[in-house]
Amino acid sequence: MNMAQGQCTGNLSRPEFKGLNQMDAIYNISEKFNSISYDDLPADVVKATKKLILDTISVGIGGSGSDGVKQLAQLLVDQGGKEESSVWVFGNRLPCAAAAQLNATMAHALDFDDTHDRAVIHVGVSTVPTAFAVADKASDIDGKKFITAVALGVEIASRLCLANTVSMFERGWHYTTLYGNFSATAVAGKLMDLEVNKMINAYGLAYHQAGGNLQGLIDGTLAKRLGPGFSVRNGITAAQMAVVGLTGPRNSLSGKHGLFNVYHHGDYEPRALVERLGETYEVLNLSYKPYPCCRENHLSIDAALQLKSEFDIKSDNIKEIIVHMSREGMVAVFSPLIDKQNPKNVVDAQFSTPWTIAWALVYGSVGIEAFTPEAIHDEKVLALSRKVHPVPDDSLAQLGVSPTVVNIITKTGETHTQKVETAYGSPGNPMSMQDMANKMIDCVANAAGHFGSADVEQLTSMCMNLENLDDVRRITRILSAPQAWS
Repeated sequence: MNMAQGQCTGNLSRPEFKGLNQMDAIYNISEKFNSISYDDLPADVVKATKKLILDTISVGIGGSGSDGVKQLAQLLVDQGGKEESSVWVFGNRLPCAAAAQLNATMAHALDFDDTHDRAVIHVGVSTVPTAFAVADKASDIDGKKFITAVALGVEIASRLCLANTVSMFERGWHYTTLYGNFSATAVAGKLMDLEVNKMINAYGLAYHQAGGNLQGLIDGTLAKRLGPGFSVRNGITAAQMAVVGLTGPRNSLSGKHGLFNVYHHGDYEPRALVERLGETYEVLNLSYKPYPCCRENHLSIDAALQLKSEFDIKSDNIKEIIVHMSREGMVAVFSPLIDKQNPKNVVDAQFSTPWTIAWALVYGSVGIEAFTPEAIHDEKVLALSRKVHPVPDDSLAQLGVSPTVVNIITKTGETHTQKVETAYGSPGNPMSMQDMANKMIDCVANAAGHFGSADVEQLTSMCMNLENLDDVRRITRILSAPQAWS
């Protein structure tokens, strides 16, 4: 689409597009995604998508033991319904949308899932659980179709984020939840073989349900980890509604009351939605987390660990820690300061730079063990956390995850400084294969059910060779085998 001239390059004479606003990018997205098959995906995109699928499975297994997951599981089981799709770890079968909702909640609970650093969004939680639940219900989805659907779901969510010209911390939307409605719809629709007109309706119905804000993060509530589950539930429901002929807003992105005008006050760049669509893929730009906490913390953790290693810094010899960060980044991990220095709950700790830096300097690493109800009472970490203070630095500001500078001032009068511009786990500074393997081991150890080494090996092998799998339900059978109910 040439947005400057308002012209679509698609075939607008087709009857299903009669009356469609030619300026809305949802038309281009729907038609392009409809035409893409596995054979159109470059080899590096296939490889990157498989990595995302494996990482999401890993953090989903780990998240199954987290607060909020079992409560939601019990609620959804009590509600009942047709047994269509498998619940990871717990072993139940629920209606497709409900199973996906629960699995997505697991995958986000540890805040250990992937991040698109520039877009500031997690995409695995809205795409992978959706794909598994729909494939489980459909019973005839092979690995190639699965990979294609996930890659396209990543694409629409990432592009929606990248189109924004104002930080999410300024507007207060949680993009993972908000745009997850669209990515889940894309995945479900692709696997359900929806034709273009029905996909346009499905996106419109997803938009009609879309929400998700940052207040739950600020207040330290479980709503933060529940958000992606709402998205996948809505996306699958939207696709199912479109199948039976229900219609949604057709100009869901840039219509008068479309997403970008209502939710973002018209502050967006339309070209980002469609430019080189089907030629470039954002799944190649994903980062994977070495630490189970907000990505904004990762640069300061990297800096702290580097300084600790280089100068043999002892936590009891630290007088003060100053963290220079963009104002936008500070909203997520420094505000309110008293709660971040003294986390009242696990969510506070996950979104606290003072806590995560302190843990890194006390223990030399930051893993799942740093974010438990017991851990947040660690007096040695709390004492150091209270010495961490932020300094807003506008020179570090950029859309997405911004560079961070850490100054550690010792009691003996030394000041050590480290700036980190690219966090570990990003495409430019990728995690080692050993660290990825260790991450999965940590996640499996935190699961609500038991996974043996043979299970881990099978899951890893199947994901890495997913294009050769004739039925992805072979993966869900392993994922749902442990039976976590007490």
